[in-house]
Amino acid sequence: MKRIAVLVSGGGSNLQALLNAAQNGQLPHGQIALVVASKPGVFALERAQKAGVPATVVARKSFANTAAFDAALLEELQKENIDIVVLAGFLSIIGPAVLAAYPGKIVNVHPSLIPAFCGDGFYGLKVHEAALARGVKLTGATVHLVNEITDGGKILLQKAVEIKPDDTPETLQKRVMEEAEWQLLPKAVAMLCAGEM
Repeated sequence: MKRIAVLVSGGGSNLQALLNAAQNGQLPHGQIALVVASKPGVFALERAQKAGVPATVVARKSFANTAAFDAALLEELQKENIDIVVLAGFLSIIGPAVLAAYPGKIVNVHPSLIPAFCGDGFYGLKVHEAALARGVKLTGATVHLVNEITDGGKILLQKAVEIKPDDTPETLQKRVMEEAEWQLLPKAVAMLCAGEM
């Protein structure tokens, strides 16, 4: 049974998708063992508490530099014997110490079809704003392995979502989450836990 840590920075809707998948038996080889939030008071922490999952806060601004933050994050992961790390709307950059400790074991969900609208500065609504501004007809979500390049790791799963003429960044974000992110992320995590990726 692989022990999973889910790293969050906000509401935790992707965390909820994982918690639901676990509850429904869709993560047979994995257990969500820890939730780490990048700031206190985020709703994702309430989701963890409600699900009975241990949670902690490792706030980037509490540390003098990225290396200190990275070390503190790694300490929390190792304390809980974490095997797989899932970035679910985690807005802090993962540093070299954590990357080195979990090669091929850190996954992220990104709200576009990589290589479109990804990399530094593309997160949250900014991704959907860029897709609409560009006039593309399809967007979607990508689950990929995390390496030292922002959104640059090996792609595991992708799903396309149609853009509608009256979409706003907010309506598009919601549809991409519902139709792609919440489906792909649990599936990729289950496959990673089963050693299929």
